[in-house]
Amino acid sequence: MWIPRPYAMDEAELRPLVDEVGSAELITVGADSFPIATRLPIIWREGRLIFHMAAANPQWRTIGEATPALAVVTGPEAYITPSWYTEKEEHGRVAPTWNYSAVHFRGRATVHRDPDWVRAAVSDLSDLHERRRDRPWSIEDAPRSYVDQQMAAIVGVELAIESIEAKAKRSQNQSDTNRVTVIENLDPGGYRGERRMAQQMSADLGTE
Repeated sequence: MWIPRPYAMDEAELRPLVDEVGSAELITVGADSFPIATRLPIIWREGRLIFHMAAANPQWRTIGEATPALAVVTGPEAYITPSWYTEKEEHGRVAPTWNYSAVHFRGRATVHRDPDWVRAAVSDLSDLHERRRDRPWSIEDAPRSYVDQQMAAIVGVELAIESIEAKAKRSQNQSDTNRVTVIENLDPGGYRGERRMAQQMSADLGTE
């Protein structure tokens, strides 16, 4: 991923962003040399990502032992109109842009079909999200026969991380005046991506 210096994401942002989004686009290459992608929930452990996907999904068959793969996590994004810039009235030399955040995990993927491995991956994923609830659900709450049936219909995928590239494009190339104006105009009551983008831009400026 091309990352101009102003847009390099701070390392401290990485895990909070991934935890907030909770999923990634897992991309591999098929036998026909074309890319294949599936959106999957993830667990980020030290040095690896844990996924599971439907056994009926043909993508997992493109994954051998340590197959090169890319996992993409995308954060809030928003269209930025040049009408919000003060320079529009001064000289008109302004252009629209798209603000966004993205994290690319590059590494090698391996499929896991061992029932215990898959069950542990699913259990850990549900525990990760259920622990925020007043009455968290556990995989142990379901009948064992039902769980076994569901586990037989999925496969596990593990990506050993070799590199992480992260970009946060949030109008850092604009003046503070323009950035404040963008924040003020992003709709706080509308599209969720605009609300989160405004919050992140405010944090960049220390005005949240």
